[in-house]
Amino acid sequence: MAVAVVKALQGPGPSVDGDHIIATAKHFAAHGQPEGGTNIAPANYSERILREVFLPSFEAAVREAGILSVMASYNEIDGVPSHANKWLLEKVLRQEWGFQGNVVSDYYAIPQMQELHHVAGSKAEAAKLALEAGVDIELPDPDSYPFLLQLVKDGKVSEAAIDKAVARNLRLKFLLGLFENPHVDPERTVKVTNSQTHRELAAEAARLSIVLLKNEKNLLPLDRTRLSIAVIGPNADRAHLGGYSDNPGRGISVLQGITVKVAGKVKATYAEGCKITKEGGNWWADTSQLSDPAEDGKLIAQAVGVAKAADVSILVLGGNEDTNKEAWADNHLGDRDSLDLIGRQNDLVKAVLETGKPTIVLLISGGPLSVNYIAEKVPAILEGFYLGQETGVGVADVLFGDYNPAGKLPVSVPRSIGQLPIYYNRKPTTKRGYLFANKEPLFPFGYGLSYTTFEYSNLSVSPAQIGPAGKPKVSVTVTNTGKRAGDEVVQLYIRDLVSSVTRPVMELKDFKRISLAPGESKTVEFTITPDKLSFLDINMNRIVEPGWFDIMVGTSSVKYQTAKLEVVGVR
Repeated sequence: MAVAVVKALQGPGPSVDGDHIIATAKHFAAHGQPEGGTNIAPANYSERILREVFLPSFEAAVREAGILSVMASYNEIDGVPSHANKWLLEKVLRQEWGFQGNVVSDYYAIPQMQELHHVAGSKAEAAKLALEAGVDIELPDPDSYPFLLQLVKDGKVSEAAIDKAVARNLRLKFLLGLFENPHVDPERTVKVTNSQTHRELAAEAARLSIVLLKNEKNLLPLDRTRLSIAVIGPNADRAHLGGYSDNPGRGISVLQGITVKVAGKVKATYAEGCKITKEGGNWWADTSQLSDPAEDGKLIAQAVGVAKAADVSILVLGGNEDTNKEAWADNHLGDRDSLDLIGRQNDLVKAVLETGKPTIVLLISGGPLSVNYIAEKVPAILEGFYLGQETGVGVADVLFGDYNPAGKLPVSVPRSIGQLPIYYNRKPTTKRGYLFANKEPLFPFGYGLSYTTFEYSNLSVSPAQIGPAGKPKVSVTVTNTGKRAGDEVVQLYIRDLVSSVTRPVMELKDFKRISLAPGESKTVEFTITPDKLSFLDINMNRIVEPGWFDIMVGTSSVKYQTAKLEVVGVR
């Protein structure tokens, strides 16, 4: 995925033409799983975990996609802030991977080495640490690097170190062609941005991303010729895009999408139901305030009236840009200590369910939510996360059966934060369980239903015995056993059964999305290359170790068929 994104942004390379830009890989590294889940907190993981979990996507971006820029992260690794980490920025990134681009700083991360990390006594010292570690430019506003001039004059920083950073930055400007053509074409920009082609692509991305989590008695898809529908919820009348999205100039809400879809055929009525936060989703606001209970009570009562008058209700719930945003300062918090629905959203669900009308919940949020009550009580559930500017178009197509959902969860959804960290590729000792609680996720990684059904058969691995450099083929037959055409995401997992260092119980190594008509079967093939079987041994050397492997192919991380593969050779 990293390779695909980088190539899309930068083009084929090495130069960057007028239709592309330089991509920056961030945050380097291990910034996605800090202590306590709070922004900039330490990420003190072993080198093995760093190399096996956090670094592979960056390495692929460098080696396979030729990314031209990398941003150092705010956090520290093993006591060393990333902006001063020579091992990370020089040894691994440049020497091992052959990175040729520039390393840029994150917002005020260099002065934070004095103010927060306390590894520098001044901004000048912080600038010296960052430059000599390999940070080539301070972005966006120079705060510490202006001290470099005096440091050079004082003989504390070499001109060669300055020249090296300047050369890297200039090289990228040459690759961009900025000296020959420094300006963009504003008229072309206006014409291309938000063109019909772009809108159609955004709508297709929304449709492809929606995950069907539950569908009791085939409540979905809805019949638009016989229904009146109540569209209810704090996320129903706005397309939430998440932070850093700015304003794309277009945003189709769920309410808008449904209204257009059923115009003249189905009566669609709206009620806000309750609020999530007072701000309603202002990512830039310094404060995020919970909604007012009294106001929510009135909104819930109104929603119940709307639900009673309709044949079916769809509740659009979740989070917004206030409840999941970057905590960039003490006065701009954005991390949470709970994954439960905020405010009185569960009260809204209970009140609507008590009307006795069929109810669907669509979740829109920046991450997974512990929706235990909804999972138990609501007959149909859709997960959208953030679906982009064409949210309403994609949702309406799925609700009314013009598109058969096939999305799969890219995360495990926890029942509570007490389960965290929770992920499918866990080590064998991580899941003994908790008192009075179910140890399994609410919804597992790779999970997602369809309006049709699929059957897997004839799983085989050929040859079933290979040497360490072998490349066996895996094949499986997938049949659409339902009455609707649909897509299925076929997932390949591998487990090393006995290994010299501990290995995960399973790892996703490949997947393919296929389309099947009712009754149609297709044979899906995967190739197991040595890298899919390899790991870092006790001496941190990447090897394929002889022994037995489970090859698992299925529809999710909990529903699959298994075949055996043996690697033979000298142990």
